[in-house]
Amino acid sequence: MVEQALSTRKESPAHGDTDGARLAVLRLLEQRPDMSQRDLSETLGLSLGKTHYVLHALLDKGLVKARNFRRSGNKLAYAYVLTPNGMREKLRLTRAFLSRKEGEFEQLRHTIAALKSELADHAR
Repeated sequence: MVEQALSTRKESPAHGDTDGARLAVLRLLEQRPDMSQRDLSETLGLSLGKTHYVLHALLDKGLVKARNFRRSGNKLAYAYVLTPNGMREKLRLTRAFLSRKEGEFEQLRHTIAALKSELADHAR
């Protein structure tokens, strides 16, 4: 589901998080190859310029392939398909993302425990 692949602005990659943006774009395109750059931009909460930059970087690296198709009338549109290298990169980025978030989670757990202890000490 696209909703599970970063569908709201609250879940969008942090500003300046290029790997996060690349992972989000790869995840969405794997599920919805017919998404336009504008759709990607709106779904991820990124500017259209940033979305264009990330998508073209993926195309230039051969991680995504664009295929033309016609949609309603004479408008030309694209389907973006992950290449085998794109799938490998998505997995690599996913592992790195999970590792980073697990580290952040552990740090947050320690901070919460320390704050709770501090509050308990002050309550005595």
